[in-house]
Amino acid sequence: MNRGFYTVMAAQFFSSLADNALLIAAIALLINLQGPAWMTPLLKFFFTVSYVVLAAFVGTFADSMPKGKVMFITNTVKIAGCALMFFYDYPAPLGISPHFVVLASYAVVGLGAAAYSPAKYGILTEMLPPRQLVIANGWIEGLTVASIIIGTMLGGALITSKVSSLLLSINLPGIETGIDTPPEAAILVISLLYLIAAAFNLRIPDTGARYHHQPRNPIVMVRDFAECFVTLWRDKLGQISLAVTTLFWGTGATLQFIVLRWAERSLEMPLSKGAILQGVVAVGVALGAVLAGRLVPLKKSLQVLPVGVAMGFAVMSLMFVTWMPLVYFLLILVGALAGFFVVPMNALLQHRGHVLLSAGHSIAVQNFNENLNILLMLALYALMIRADFGIDTIIVLFGTFVSLTMLLVIRLHKHNQSREDSLHLIGMEKH
Repeated sequence: MNRGFYTVMAAQFFSSLADNALLIAAIALLINLQGPAWMTPLLKFFFTVSYVVLAAFVGTFADSMPKGKVMFITNTVKIAGCALMFFYDYPAPLGISPHFVVLASYAVVGLGAAAYSPAKYGILTEMLPPRQLVIANGWIEGLTVASIIIGTMLGGALITSKVSSLLLSINLPGIETGIDTPPEAAILVISLLYLIAAAFNLRIPDTGARYHHQPRNPIVMVRDFAECFVTLWRDKLGQISLAVTTLFWGTGATLQFIVLRWAERSLEMPLSKGAILQGVVAVGVALGAVLAGRLVPLKKSLQVLPVGVAMGFAVMSLMFVTWMPLVYFLLILVGALAGFFVVPMNALLQHRGHVLLSAGHSIAVQNFNENLNILLMLALYALMIRADFGIDTIIVLFGTFVSLTMLLVIRLHKHNQSREDSLHLIGMEKH
């Protein structure tokens, strides 16, 4: 791996660290504002909307200039969204709910993240040959998950009374910050993480890759995106890897909130401690990602599909445990199974997308599918919460959905292989 790759990793780590810490701080802010329980998953929903709405445009934007520059610009948008959260009280005279301001602010952060993602992943295919993509994805996913672990734990720590009281007691001579609640103090600290990410963005080298004649007409961009979408779904390898990664990110986003509610209802844990359990799942994902990077070469990536079925059953086992050592073990197991099957699929999808399309466009198609599923699953979860479904019922429905969907994907892959051997396409260079 070259030096530029490690700079990309550092930039991704701090930006993702801030995203995940900010989610916990935003949840705490909604609770502080006495928002309804069903509104909490809408934070992630609002964050994700941009990935779907802007999918046709962010790929072109990522390919329009050096990707390090794209990452710097989009990280700056995240900083703006983070800063907007401090203004939740100001639109009140206009009749705008403070809850909506919090949601809209996190949506701006999501806007930056949506444009950040194609550059972050697209640069890997510019820097590295196909044989190194699984290893690179193992590192990127492992580090991203590490940022989720530390970010959720950091967010949980920052809103505790001990840490927040220390932060609120700091007085800067001649400066009146107007910050007087634990969530606000947490958000101020998190904004510094985005600034660190920006510093690393500026150090990312230009790979020299250029994609000329990028369209500027929105209608043409939507048409080109639709063609890319169809191309990737028609590809026998692309459709399998795309289906798996789409499932993974939808279930992963929903699992974040399921774990928080399960910790509150079944384990009687407050938000600050429930956030730690999110980190435990992420530890497992990191372990699974690293193992996949070491043990699963690109040519054998499709052999991990049955692991996804096992993950669904592992999730359902959570409702039977309250003993904390077993809770930690099962959460790590769920995460490890998820990380082990998604990293090879992600690498395969990136490779096929790079061969069939371009780096930015293929990641944009991937993000559209993955985040559309996140929106659908979070919306269903919010509806179940509003309908007062029990957490055990939600866990059973969630685990069953994961296992059945993975079984259908395995059946589709076997059907594809019975008609034509598509595995020989793995590892082929772009012509």
